[in-house]
Amino acid sequence: MKITIIGHGNVGGALATAWARAGHKILIGTRKTDDAKAKDLITSHPNIEQKPMSMAITESEVILIATPAHVTAELAQSWGALPGKVIIDATNAIWKQPEPYETGYHAFVDICKAEVVKAFNTTGFENMADPRYCDTTADMFVAGDSEKAQDIAIRLAKDAGFETVYNFGGADKVKALEHFAFGWINLAIMQGEGRQMALKILKR
Repeated sequence: MKITIIGHGNVGGALATAWARAGHKILIGTRKTDDAKAKDLITSHPNIEQKPMSMAITESEVILIATPAHVTAELAQSWGALPGKVIIDATNAIWKQPEPYETGYHAFVDICKAEVVKAFNTTGFENMADPRYCDTTADMFVAGDSEKAQDIAIRLAKDAGFETVYNFGGADKVKALEHFAFGWINLAIMQGEGRQMALKILKR
């Protein structure tokens, strides 16, 4: 699968590396050709390359968005309609929204007319780089109305090492999934539990 990553910081970089190791072709879409973080990722694995953002989006099947949430509407407007593309929104509009939209997910659905899913937003990048905890793994969650996008996000979550991926629901559950993400942020950072922690659903 050819995947473009927009926003190649901690989250985007961790998933780029994980997916490249799983055999996917990763395109780091950038505005600048001399991007130091992109160069570091390129040298880390032969399946990763850097391309201008518009070219990377055109060439890819899947687009991961790992930017600050408030810029997602601006990005969507610059790209226009992307019918048939799968967009994975890994952002969280917890403190600042992409006005006039509630979340990045809603901006991409409305502007890009793409297959959109919310995923990879509920935990820290450390768990995306390595979701294993002793004899278990962290869980991942997806939400959105596109079954195609959900299926691809679930596959990519498993390719990154997440064993169990839960469907949080449709578009009406996207904001709830962002609040769920805030639970991890609150415990790990605000309450000082540390970033080496993950969410796991237990059943009996």
